[in-house]
Amino acid sequence: MAALTTTVVGPSGTAVAYTAAAGGGDTCQTGAGVLLLVKNGDASSHTVTLATPGTVNGLAIADRQVTVAAGAEEAIPVTNDYRNPSTGRASITYDAVTSLQVAVLRVPVS
Repeated sequence: MAALTTTVVGPSGTAVAYTAAAGGGDTCQTGAGVLLLVKNGDASSHTVTLATPGTVNGLAIADRQVTVAAGAEEAIPVTNDYRNPSTGRASITYDAVTSLQVAVLRVPVS
């Protein structure tokens, strides 16, 4: 898994630097104001999955799956609900990475 770098959005805005999604998945920071941006340049839709660690009353919490349509972009909040306690980061996988680009932004919240 590749560790995605988080870009902090400044008061005057920030350019978004996308990187190719890793075939084995990626990890990223979690928290308030953290967004995973996914740009799908493929002719097919792709599913992005954020692993949700933990259980509630002994039952596993379902992972978050987001479908990104062909040619579309999605912004996915990466709250601390997705924080893996052993790594401190969210684990992200993709059904395929053809023409899939990702970026992580953190918008400061007050």
